[in-house]
Order: sequence, then C-alpha cells, then structure tokens
Amino acid sequence: MLQVKVKIKERRFTIPIPYAILHLAISILSSRFLHQQMNKWLEEQNEHKVDKKISLTIPQIDKKLLKPVIKELQKSKGLVLVNVKAQDGTEVLVKL
Repeated sequence: MLQVKVKIKERRFTIPIPYAILHLAISILSSRFLHQQMNKWLEEQNEHKVDKKISLTIPQIDKKLLKPVIKELQKSKGLVLVNVKAQDGTEVLVKL
C-alpha cells in the first residue's frame, strides 16, 4: 500500500492508496480513448494562441511496461519515494 502523508501547518493528512487503485489508474491513463482526448484538447488550446503555435502531443503510455514496475514496488515495503519539506513548514512524504 502506498501512503501519502501531508503536513500543512498544524494539520496532518494520511492518504492510503492500495495497489489495486494504482493498477486501475494505470489502465485508465493508458487507454487509447483518454490519449486521443488529451491530444484533441491540446490542439484546441493551441488554436486559441495566435502568437505562438506549439506542436505538442502526448505519447501513449504502455500498460505492459508499468505493471511490472508496480509489482516490483510491492516488494520494497517501507521505501521512501518522496520526502519534501518546504520553508513554510509544509511536508510531503510518499512511502511504500
């Protein structure tokens, strides 16, 4: 289980994210429909900008490459992925 801990001033939040939800998110993000909609949205946003025309396309994410990564992460329980402390006292910790 992935744990996201956020501390803002005097409040603390802990968000547990099960690996099943990570697998579901990978399936959604790697879908062809979502990929086509994102590229269509980027083209529409680019049409509104008169001064700069930027050609930007998002490459499709391959589900077959990401699933083994999640399986390997499951084996490394307790590993800290992100540990950030800002000057204003905000802390973010992402831990397996």
